[in-house]
Amino acid sequence: MSLDRAQVEAVDPQGMLGDVLSQPLQLGDALWRAQSAGMRPGDSPGGLVICGMGGSAIGGDLAVAALGDRATRPISVVRGYALESWTSPESFVLCSSYSGETEETLACFEAAGAAGARRAVLTTGGALADAARADDVPVIGVPAGMQPRAAVLYGTIGALECAAACGAAPALHAEIDMSTALLERLVEEWGPDAPDGVLPKRIARELQGRLPVVHGAGATVAVARRWHSQLNENAKQPAVWSELPEANHNEICGWASGAGLAPLVAVFLEDADQHPRVGRRIELMADEVRRAGAPALVVGARGESRLERVLSQVLLGDLVSVYLAALEGVNPAAVEAIDRLKQELRGKP
Repeated sequence: MSLDRAQVEAVDPQGMLGDVLSQPLQLGDALWRAQSAGMRPGDSPGGLVICGMGGSAIGGDLAVAALGDRATRPISVVRGYALESWTSPESFVLCSSYSGETEETLACFEAAGAAGARRAVLTTGGALADAARADDVPVIGVPAGMQPRAAVLYGTIGALECAAACGAAPALHAEIDMSTALLERLVEEWGPDAPDGVLPKRIARELQGRLPVVHGAGATVAVARRWHSQLNENAKQPAVWSELPEANHNEICGWASGAGLAPLVAVFLEDADQHPRVGRRIELMADEVRRAGAPALVVGARGESRLERVLSQVLLGDLVSVYLAALEGVNPAAVEAIDRLKQELRGKP
């Protein structure tokens, strides 16, 4: 089938494609919303802790990837009900929940308050916003009406601004401006009106009917995790993510028999700033994958700054997942399995 706009929109009644294509617009709006939240600058020697789940957590990972070695304090992402035991009054805790009802994040908000840590929240509203306002905690408001995972750049920019506000990293305002211009160009180049052989459409066809193993290294580890979750939720397809060079020390041995057990495909996300030896490792591992009879795709990043390159690969992976959903004839916005699980959790302790 063709992957033109009409074909994609036929399986996308809730407009996931439009939300992905709006990523360039999210950047400036996200920065304005974070700056309007009233966060007071202050030094937090304990660093930044970002609490969230799913699409509300990945922005923290992407912010850490974009900062790289420019972070001057520890920045960690917590996915769960409890903060790390070393969280102290010297820590800054950002609690991110698109709905404002994520129970794990609400628990972390309470725990951060009990620890005496400085806090901020990023949300559309709900119980989290209510609790924050009751405690006079700054609220970074996010526009409602999207799937949480589609608001990825609001979470990323919110985390970056919190890192700057607490002294954990420099502000990246110039890079945000540059990234907006780059993403605008890439939306034109990769969008649904582009030819069928354009990169994200080509990758979607390579992944169709296969189990992707998405590899990252350094700055691209967080992006690999994002690709994995977008393939899960948008395309309703199993996928896994892996990290180099660690995968060279264990996973590489499984490909010889693994390709016979499942129709695997390896994806390697490269970055211009990666360690010089990582490129060689990717090359050699891709050879092992192909020797085992599975395809191996090596995908580079676009842009000059680290933030540009991270966000270019996020946009690419998001488009791949929506195009793959169209090829599979599934609604990229629907998440029935997650909805069922939440319903069950509401009914039982």
